[in-house]
Order: sequence, then C-alpha cells, then structure tokens
Amino acid sequence: MAAPGKKRRVSHASSSQTSSNSIENMLAGSQADGPGGEGGFVEGSIISITMKNFLTYDYSVVYPGPNLNMIVGANGTGKSSIVCAICLGLAGKTAILGRGDKVGLYVKRGCHKGFIEIKLYKTGGNLVINREIHVENNQSLWMLNGKHCNQKTVEEEVKALRIQVSNLCQFLPQEKVGEFAKMSKIELLEATEKSVGPPEMYEYHCELKNFRNRERELENVVKEKASFLEKAKLRNERNKHDVNRYYEKKRHLDVIELLEKKKPWVEYETTRKDLEDVKRERDEAKRQLSSLKQAQTPMLRKIQQIDNQLKPTEAQIKAKTAAIKEASLKCKQKQDQLDRKHKEIEDIKQTLRLKQMEEEDHQKRISNTRRTIEDLKAELAKVGDQPDVTPQINDVNVELRRIQVERAKLEGEKSDLRRERDNFSAESKMLEKKLNDMNNMMNAKEEKLRGRHRDTHAALQWLRQNRQLFGGNVHEPMMLVINVKDHRFAKYVENHISFHDLRAFVFQKKDDMERFMTEVRDKMNLKVNSISAPEESCSKKAPSRNIESLRRFGFFTYLREMFDAPDEVMSYLCQQYKVHDVPVGNEQTKAMIRTVIEEPYIKVLYTTDERYTLKRSFYSNKISTSNSAVHPSQYLTITVDAEEKRHLEQQMKECVSKLRDIDERMKALQKEIVALDRRDNELLAQKKRLSEQKGKKRQLEQKISTKQDSLRQMEQNAIDLQKIEEDTKVKITAVNSQKVTIVAAFMAQMKLRAKLTMEKVYLALETVALTAEKTKLENDCKEGASELRTTDQKCTRLEQRKVQLHEQCKGLLKRAKTICRMQSDESLPEDLRNAFSKLPDTLDEIDAMLNEERSRAECFTGLSENVVEEYNRREQEIKHLEKELEDKTNALNAYRQNISEAKERWLNPLKQLVEQINSKFSDFFRTMQCAGEVDLHSENEEEYDKYGIRIRVKFHSSTQLHELTPYHQSGGERSVSTMLYLMALQELNRCPFRVVDEINQGMDPVNERRVFDIVVRTACKETTSQYFFITPKLLQNLQYADEMTVLCVHNGPYMLPPNQWDEKAFIRRCLQRKARA
Repeated sequence: MAAPGKKRRVSHASSSQTSSNSIENMLAGSQADGPGGEGGFVEGSIISITMKNFLTYDYSVVYPGPNLNMIVGANGTGKSSIVCAICLGLAGKTAILGRGDKVGLYVKRGCHKGFIEIKLYKTGGNLVINREIHVENNQSLWMLNGKHCNQKTVEEEVKALRIQVSNLCQFLPQEKVGEFAKMSKIELLEATEKSVGPPEMYEYHCELKNFRNRERELENVVKEKASFLEKAKLRNERNKHDVNRYYEKKRHLDVIELLEKKKPWVEYETTRKDLEDVKRERDEAKRQLSSLKQAQTPMLRKIQQIDNQLKPTEAQIKAKTAAIKEASLKCKQKQDQLDRKHKEIEDIKQTLRLKQMEEEDHQKRISNTRRTIEDLKAELAKVGDQPDVTPQINDVNVELRRIQVERAKLEGEKSDLRRERDNFSAESKMLEKKLNDMNNMMNAKEEKLRGRHRDTHAALQWLRQNRQLFGGNVHEPMMLVINVKDHRFAKYVENHISFHDLRAFVFQKKDDMERFMTEVRDKMNLKVNSISAPEESCSKKAPSRNIESLRRFGFFTYLREMFDAPDEVMSYLCQQYKVHDVPVGNEQTKAMIRTVIEEPYIKVLYTTDERYTLKRSFYSNKISTSNSAVHPSQYLTITVDAEEKRHLEQQMKECVSKLRDIDERMKALQKEIVALDRRDNELLAQKKRLSEQKGKKRQLEQKISTKQDSLRQMEQNAIDLQKIEEDTKVKITAVNSQKVTIVAAFMAQMKLRAKLTMEKVYLALETVALTAEKTKLENDCKEGASELRTTDQKCTRLEQRKVQLHEQCKGLLKRAKTICRMQSDESLPEDLRNAFSKLPDTLDEIDAMLNEERSRAECFTGLSENVVEEYNRREQEIKHLEKELEDKTNALNAYRQNISEAKERWLNPLKQLVEQINSKFSDFFRTMQCAGEVDLHSENEEEYDKYGIRIRVKFHSSTQLHELTPYHQSGGERSVSTMLYLMALQELNRCPFRVVDEINQGMDPVNERRVFDIVVRTACKETTSQYFFITPKLLQNLQYADEMTVLCVHNGPYMLPPNQWDEKAFIRRCLQRKARA
C-alpha cells in the first residue's frame, strides 16, 4: 500500500534483451516509438492503461508491449491493481476479481472517485474507453472515444473485439487461479470456445444445444401425437367390435327368451313321465312285500329248535373247563415241588465242592508258611554278621537339621520377595489405570474427528491396519498427535493452525505420502489431506528473539512451547506456521500493543483473546496491522500432560523391570529350595534304610515266631472231607425219594387233564355244528326281514312321491301356459311348437344352453345404440390426427437434418481445435519430463450440453494420468497445468490478449523455470497475441526474449512524479555504477 503522502507516479514500458545479467541490457531495447507504439499489436490488444485514484495508484500510465508483458514488483506494490483496472475498464464484473463486490471499493481510500482509461488497438482507429467510478453511490460514468455512453455500449464494443474478461481461459486474476482447476469439463469447453475458437464456434454450440432442446420438444410432440393416435385407433377398433357385439348380444337374448318359454313345458312333460313311472314302481313294490311275508315263517321255527339243543351242551362245556383248570393248577404245584427238590440237591453238591476247595486252599497255606519260615531263618543267619549302623543314623540326623534351618531361611527371603512383588503389582495396576484414562481422552479426540470429517477417520482406520506398507514414520492427523500442555492454551494453537492441516496426515518420506494418497484418495475415493515433513528438521529451530527479552511486554512463551508433537509434525509447523517464532502474551501485551508492534522480527502475536498480524512495507518500512478474535478451541481442549504421561510410562517400565527382577530372584530361591528338598528326601531315604537295617534282626525273629504259631493253628483246624462226602450222599438219597412221590402224583394229574380236554373238544365240536346251522338260518331270516322292511318303506315312499308329483304337474302346466301367455284351456300355438322343435328337448340341455347363451350375452356389457354413432365420429378424428402426425414427423426429420449439418459445422472444427490444444499441451508437458493430454469428452454424442474438455496430467513416472481436479493434484501441480493449458491456447491466437496473475506462486523452482521458458518461447512468437504475466518474484538466470516487455512496478513515498522521470539519466547512472564496480 502506498504511503499517504505519495502524489503521482508513472510506470514506463521497456523491453529487455535476451539475458538479464545487467540493467543496461534490460533497458537497452527500449521502444523506439515511445509509449503507445502500435507496431505488432493485434486487433483488441491493449496499447495503454491509465489509472487515477485507483486502488494503490494516485496516477499512473502503463504502456504494455504487443507480445509478452511481464509485470514484476514486490507484494503490495500494485501489480494486481493493473489487472483490476483492465477488468473494470473493459466493463467486467467485480465478481471476476474475487475482491470487493462493490465497484466503489476500488477507488483509492480517501478519494471520492477514481478514473480508468484503456486504449485498445483497432484497425481504422484505436478505441479509447474511459470509466469514472464514484464511491458515494457505486455508479460509473462511461465514455467511448471521448463521447458519453452507457455500459451496454462498452460491453458490445468489447465483445466485438473478442475480449472476454469473464473467461478464465483469457483473464485469470490472482484470486481466481484456484478456480481454473475447479471448472467443470463443460465450463472449460465453453471458455475455450469463446477464447480461441472461431467466432461462430460458440454460437454453433449454443445453436446445437437449442436445436437439441427443440428436437426433444418435437420428439415429445410426435410421441404424444403417435400415442394419442394409437389410442384413438384402439378405441375405435374396440368400438367397431362393440357394434358387432351389440347385434350378437341381441341374437343371444332372443334365443334366451325362447328357451325360457320352452323350459316350463319340458319341466311339465318330464314331471308327468316321472309320475307314471312312480305309479308302476309302487304297484311292483306292493307285490314283493306280500311274497316276503309268506317266506319268513318256517325259518323262525327251526332257529328255536336249535336254541333248545345248545343250552345243555354249553353247560357241560363250562363244567369240563373248570375241571381242566383245577387239574392244571395241581400239575403246576407238583412241577414247582420238583424244581425245589432239584435245587436242594444242587445246593448240597455245591456245599461239598466248597468244602473241598477250602481244604485244598488250607493245605497250600500250610505249605507256603513252612517255606516262609525256612526263608526267614536263612535271612536271620545272614543278618547276624553285619556291623552297627547307629553312628551313621546320627550323622544323617545332623545333616537333616542343617537343611531344615537353611530351608526356613530361604522361605523367609521368598516371603519377603512375594510381599515386595505384591506392592509393585498394585503400583503397576494404578499406573496402568492412569495411562488408560489418558488414552481414553485420546479416544474422545478421535470421536470428534469422526464427527467432523468421516473421510479422514476412515483413512485413519486404514492406516492403522496397513502401517507395514510404509518405510518411514507416518503420523496420524495432527489434531490427534498434538497435545496441548494446558487446555487454556488450546485456543491459540487451534486458531493458528488451519483445520485442513489439523486433519492432515504427516509423512517422513514423500514416497510414503504418494502411496498413501493413491490408496485412500484414488482407490477408496476419500477426501483427505497429507503433508510431507521437511527433509531437514526444523523442530528445534531457535526463535528470532529470546523470550526473556519480550517479557516486559507481557509475553510469557512462544506458541511452540505450549504443546508437544512428534518431531516431523513439529518440524512442519515450525517451517509452515513459524510456531517457534510466535509469542503469546497477556492483558499487559494488549495494553502495550502500540509499542509491541514496533518491535522487529515479530510478524504474528497473540494476546489473551486476540491475534495480531503485522506486515512491514519493504519500501517505506511502514507497519500495517490486522487483528482478529481468538475463537474458543473445539478439538484440542482435551489435553494430556505429556510430561506426566512420559513419567507414568517410565514408572510403568521401572515397575515391570522390578517385577521381572523379583520373579527371577524368586525363581532362583525356588531352585535352591527344590535342591534342599531333593537332598532332604535323599537323607530321609538313607535314614529309613539304616533304621530298617538296624531293626531287621529283631523283626526277623518276631516274624519267624509268628509264622510258627500260625502253622500250628492251621494244622489243628484241618477238615474231615470223607465224613462230609458221606453225609452229602445220605442227604441226596433222601431228596430223590421225595422226588419219586411227587412225580407219581404229577403224572396222575396230567392224565386226568388230558381226558377232560378230549371230552371238552367233543362237546365243542357238537356246539360249533349247531351254532353254524343257527347262524345260517338267522342270516337268511335277517336278509328276508331287511328286504321286507326295505320293501315296506319303498311302498310308503313311492306313495308319497306319487301324490307330490301329481300336485307338481298341475303347477307346472299352469306356469307354462302363463309364461306363453295362454288361457288355461288353450293348446300350444303352432309357431311356438315349430320354434320349440329347433331347441333341445331335455332340461339339462336347455339349462346348459341357457347358461351358455346368458354367459355370452353377459360378455357384451356396456353396449348401447350410441356405440355406432361414436364409432363414426372417431373415424373422422383419426384421419385428422394422422395428417397432424405426418406434418410433425416431417418437421422433426427436417430438424434432425439441420442438427446434423450444424453438428458437422461445430464438431469437426472443435475436434481439430482440441487436437491442436492437445498437441501443444502434450509437447509442453513432454519438455518438462511429465505427461499431459487434452481430449473432448462426452458420454452421449447427441447431448450437446454435456460435451466438455478433459485435462489429464501425470507428474510422476510411477503414477497414471489423472484428471485435473481441485483435490488430486497439489497446488503447484495445478498451477503448472493451468499455465501450460493457457500457453497451449496462446498459440492459437483467437483473443487479443491474456492475463495471468501470480500463477507461479505455488510452483517449485524447477517447474517455475521450465514454465517460464515455455511462456517466453510461446508468447513471444509473431503469431501470438498480447500476454500479461504478473509475478512478485523471478528466479535468477532466466532466459528472456527481445519481444518481451518488462514492466517494473515500484511503490513508496520517495517515488518520482512522472514528469521528473528521466530514463536516459537512470541508464547513465547504472552504466557508471557498473563501470566503477
């Protein structure tokens, strides 16, 4: 911003030589014709720009050259003001510039009005446009070649010269550089058509879109007419069918009427025949009933005689059955007695066998005892010769007592270690709980991230599962890894770092970042941010001034000291946000702010509730200040004391280490105790062995005495087997005698039962014969009785049926005559008799025919005499519709022919144009060792409003071509792509000039140099139009061209007025200074 005391200044155009090594070479090619020379200008190029009280200028005149114009100057000097003057002076909207929305805001502060004059080259006389801007009412006064006019006239003149300041392909101000990559393919196509296409190309495109809309309308009309015609034909076809159906229905109704008249006569005749049949059937039934009654009497008498014979026989069978049952019971009793005697004999024999086995075992025990006594006596003889083992037992006892004392000591040490281990375990659990609480607070920060940006949270989950894919350190989003030491400081950190960076992943290596973005952005389609940390760490970079020197202003710390972060994250924040050089103060700082802003090296500072940004002019050293409120923190308020966490983790490690040492010591003690136990067991075994050896002789003598007593006792208790065997034989003989008696009684009962059974069989056979004869007679009698009852019932039923049919015949005859409209004594007329003869003669056939005719008649619903009239009327409508449809179809075909011709006029030149752009664009990218292409994209060739230009670029050999978007490429890559596309358009030379403002800001030095070479090489050709390239900086040793015009913009309170600027004196002083050097 210029100082308030500055009056007027002028900026002169000069062209540089090929090299920029010296000021002499830069200014040696100054324009020969002076400002406003018209050599080389194309139609519509800018010859001069005059600004008065406009933004930073009091008064200035700019004379651009016909080819590449490079406007150079420090930030804030007024380069972009020239761009604003071009836009507003050519009737552009303020929205194009992206600054103020009111034109009055572009008038220099403190002035009531501003002035812009632009001279444009035009064959037959240049065009001078003047615009006077008034602040008070945001109104403008326009003049065209010195004559007052309105804005509409100026817009028409500008449009006639193919100047389009609203087209980003022609006019790209600083605030709209990022908008180019955000343009859709459709918008880019339209902007390209307007910028470099023939004048009629965009008109053809718009015409095609209108044609297509009209074609859709005609197609819809034709479809509607055809559909309506088809429906009308269908309706009339149905009506034609309805007419036929109407007459068909009438014929069916006549037949139904005849059938309904004949049906009662058929019913009467049928009923009369039924009556005659019933009379004959009744008489026959009466004759059968009389015959059946006479045949029943002899059979009943025979049945009574058989019953008298059966009664005594059945009584005898019952008596025989009772006697057989009693004999069977006695046989069973005898059989049970025999079984018991058999068992008794077996018991006696079993007792004998047991006694024999007992005696055998007794003899074996006696023999074994004798051998044992002999063995014990032999062993006793050997033991008597061994020495005394008492001293050895005493030595073992002493060693056992020593081991017990040592083991008790080890157990005491183990108990102490166990208590110590319990204490450390309790401490470890407490530390673990505290660490878990801190980790839970970290989880709460993660939940906030998921609520604000789900894509970043999804990428975070993917990263945690795939960390093994990366070679360097990869840090989670900054808001998760930054830990503010005091929650009161969170607002400063959060206000200083943008949310885009707070949710960004930080990578140590660029290859890891590219791999990560390929996975989550390209494959998973997630919108995430990523950052590559500086190769050289800046995390420990010292501040410009020691904080102690600033304490007098209320500053108590730098922003970096308020939080902890991993080294790569801190390094990035120090490089990008200078957190190591941003002091934070208190209310005292706010009170002394006027003094504080005069301090050197301070660019950003914080007070308790405000942020101050300081800018110092490079020329006047004046300071401009802006302040904003510090908003409360949303994400970093959850703080974890990193020092305390590290201290807890260190304590946790120490506890774990001590627990490990205690466990090892306890294992060592346990090994010693086990060794003592093993030695103790060995000594006990030895003592037991010696004690046994010492008492063995006494034990042997005692065992021999015991065994001898046992032997004598066994010899005294011997069993007399012979006597037992004799007693057993006597018992078995007695039992066998009892069995003989029982068998004799059993056989007698068996014979008696057999005799009774035979007698019962004879009686049963006699009973069966009588019963069979009786059954046959009863069956015959039952059949006769059943037939008698059936015949009787039949006679009664037939009589009732006869009476019923007689009455029914009377009613049917009366009904038939009534339906045919006949008198009671009148016979059937001849015409009805003839008509009835053609119809069925049975009720079933009549009913079937009636149902059929009624069903057919019911099918013809909704028919009336109006059907024929409506059919004729609609036939006339169909003929009229067919004529209309034919006319519309012919019009549609003609329209499609027009569209086809218009498409050829538009699409073929457009394809050639895009191919030319693609050729230049690809060549430019190829010279930069990258790849890029431009193509015409359309999903449907007939949808002309969906055509678009697609830009695809590749900056790394390991990646594929990707479409240029605001998200996929970095800012520098988007700037390079935008610049090269504009240069590809530049050679086509369809617009009078192009403006690009500070597009090289995001480029790295290598790309910036390559792009600059392409710009110079392309924009300085004779076939290209005028080009404005605005930049605040230039690399060293760039290559320049004779056709370039370099416009240096200076700003400051010591600038000379335009009338005092002497170029010759300036060049002379530069040469003298160079000669002295």
